[in-house]
Amino acid sequence: MFKHFINLEWKSFFRSASFQTSLAIKILMGLGALYFISIFAGAGGLLFFGLEKAGLEPLQTVNQYLIYYMVVDLLARYFLQKMPIINIKQLLLLPFEKSKIVKFGFGKTALSFFNLVHPFFFIPFSVVLLAQGYDPLGVICWHLGIMCLIYFNNFLNVILNDVTGLIVAVAAIFGGFAAMQYYEIFDITQYTGAFFQGMYETYWMWLLPLLAAAIIIKIAYDYFIKLLYLDAGLASKAQVASTENLDWLDRFGKLSTFLKNDIKLIKRNKRSKTAVIMSVVFLFYGLLFFTGAVETYDNNFMKIFAGIFVSGGFLFSFGQFVPSWDSSYYSLMMTQNLSYREYLDSKWWLIVIATCVSVILALPYFYFGWQAYAAVLVGGIFNIGVNSHVVLLGGAYIKTPIDLTSNKKAFGDKQAFNMKTMLLSIPKLLLPIIVYAIGHLIVGPWLGYVLVALAGVLGFAFKNAVFKKIEKIYKTEKYSTLQAYKQK
Repeated sequence: MFKHFINLEWKSFFRSASFQTSLAIKILMGLGALYFISIFAGAGGLLFFGLEKAGLEPLQTVNQYLIYYMVVDLLARYFLQKMPIINIKQLLLLPFEKSKIVKFGFGKTALSFFNLVHPFFFIPFSVVLLAQGYDPLGVICWHLGIMCLIYFNNFLNVILNDVTGLIVAVAAIFGGFAAMQYYEIFDITQYTGAFFQGMYETYWMWLLPLLAAAIIIKIAYDYFIKLLYLDAGLASKAQVASTENLDWLDRFGKLSTFLKNDIKLIKRNKRSKTAVIMSVVFLFYGLLFFTGAVETYDNNFMKIFAGIFVSGGFLFSFGQFVPSWDSSYYSLMMTQNLSYREYLDSKWWLIVIATCVSVILALPYFYFGWQAYAAVLVGGIFNIGVNSHVVLLGGAYIKTPIDLTSNKKAFGDKQAFNMKTMLLSIPKLLLPIIVYAIGHLIVGPWLGYVLVALAGVLGFAFKNAVFKKIEKIYKTEKYSTLQAYKQK
């Protein structure tokens, strides 16, 4: 049966209309995987000696901070890991046992990169421990316990598929614990570190993570078996309808129709709400660059890079997936007497408003000096004048529909992506740094900031000419986009 499922997946991949794009994605993902594997392997092999050189006991130090490692792993999985893509509804119409469908899906997620990358860190570290004379049986028990916790996170993520509020609460709680530890108010690692150290010092404590992993797998299995019905978990949920006039948007004229639709879309759907939450998270990205916490990032060029992200959170999390947000009713829109220009203008105004709000909310960065906030301010101007045009241009080539009802499907989803959009993303990040570098090297930081802001102003000034070109591209790509959105 599993062989048959794999054969179906293989045919689905090679017969897809987006085969070339999918193949490019796989190649890039493979290269990215090799990059992270090399980093994890190098860190695992060298961490012991680095900690020892710093006068710390390596295993105890690692155990002390493992709780944060596990929490970050869970958060990364929630926002990035996708359950395997299986045509659930089609399979339910065929003589397949539901248990085998779920088991095959779980087998695929067990082989996810998010699980396989961790051994490349822990195996080299464990080998070094053995080479340095640590108790072999204790190291094996410790290693097994860690792997059980990794898979516990994997299947916990399956159950917490759409519980964004809980995940945000977990991130806030452990962020608070980290802050209290930094200011020496309370150190949670004294308690969690003792547990992880216990998996090495005793030969039975690793059974607790094993038991926890077994329980969460059973719960996840029962959860999906219960929902694996066309009229149950896979059906659309009926909700009480509510109406909103949003009359205050009428001042925008014909654009108000699109703006009202976008605001309702953001408020009513899980996927769009997640995009807004991520845009708020981007506001804190500057802490890595403006505080001097990371020495490599403590320079003016990287501050411009950070300013683009801090001010452009909504642009990157929402704007770059235009028009995929409207994929579920894009065909209907194309049958109406609507103007592409008005459609694009409405998306542009959303990006502008969100960028302005982000720049205002980033005012606390003044605490780290005028250059920190100047980077955010000119980054916001550049995002409005240049990057907003680039993301809308890239949207013409996005051909992957987005499921609005879930921030990730129960058994999979893939982000809108292709080679053209990837190439178009390069100027969004590199161009402002290049412009800043010209001014910085000629005169100094202030001229660099002025040139970046000037580039944004020029982009705003030539908006009409640029939008005419973008509108033509959207019209050219119209029918291929419609065809792509019909594929499931």
